[in-house]
Amino acid sequence: MRPSERLDYSPISERPRRTLPDGKKVAVWVIVNIEEWRDDEPMPRTVLTPPAGGVPTPDVPNWCWHEYGNRVGFWRLLKVLDAHGIPVVLAVNGSAVATYPAISKAALERGWEFMGHGYGQKNMQKVPDEREDIHRTTEAIRAVTGKDPRGWLGPGLTETWETPEILVENGYEYVCDWVLDDEPVELRTETTPLTSIPYTQECNDVAMMLIQHHPAREYLQRATDQYNQLAEDAEDSARVMALVVHPYIMAAPHRLTYFDQALAHIRNDERSVFMTGEQILDWHRATTQMPAMVGSTD
Repeated sequence: MRPSERLDYSPISERPRRTLPDGKKVAVWVIVNIEEWRDDEPMPRTVLTPPAGGVPTPDVPNWCWHEYGNRVGFWRLLKVLDAHGIPVVLAVNGSAVATYPAISKAALERGWEFMGHGYGQKNMQKVPDEREDIHRTTEAIRAVTGKDPRGWLGPGLTETWETPEILVENGYEYVCDWVLDDEPVELRTETTPLTSIPYTQECNDVAMMLIQHHPAREYLQRATDQYNQLAEDAEDSARVMALVVHPYIMAAPHRLTYFDQALAHIRNDERSVFMTGEQILDWHRATTQMPAMVGSTD
């Protein structure tokens, strides 16, 4: 099924009014991405270009750049999140659950939601067996949390033509790869509809710091500006906003203060409520008449 066949065009201005609990206007969810980069494969991203060109293996400087995030950066980030006392979603590679057990333990102790993020940090179009990759990720998360993950984020937001169907087969109820709305929407599959919960490519440290090469303060500027606009939009109907961070990027010593300040700005606005992905999903289902969207667009 083509992406354009999975949902109909729906202008947000013509939808029923959405209302969050306690009169809140914007549901904000924070996603921390924990990944394992294999040292015997090309790095998913690089901070240093190899001086002689090519794709070296092992790529020691770039592997270490990422590994710093899980060894040091995560724990710096954790202090900020603890200070704000907000719910968090851990988007985690299935392999990383066991490779970084202290991170898994810290997330469990705080009641964070675990979200599937591929078994390894690799384009889903390039994994040898997508169905097995998703299944292994599900099993790895279940082994440490005692329950199946409900949400999925593809590595780099990548999918194949069949990803939504395979996710439904494995019990997933929502996906974040479809960054096309400020409200949850339903995606057609060959069987059960899959909910798309608003994620972000804009308030995402990968986009800002690694692709667009902005200074660290851009995170604060963009997050506060986006929140302010969504809160204004939400006078008509509730909105959802995502904030995305990676420990190897936003938890670098010179960047973290801007994430901290962004959280403070949003927390201090009485129109906001911090939620997890599954909390947003449950709110969406409780307040929406779910459509019958199986198979075709007819």
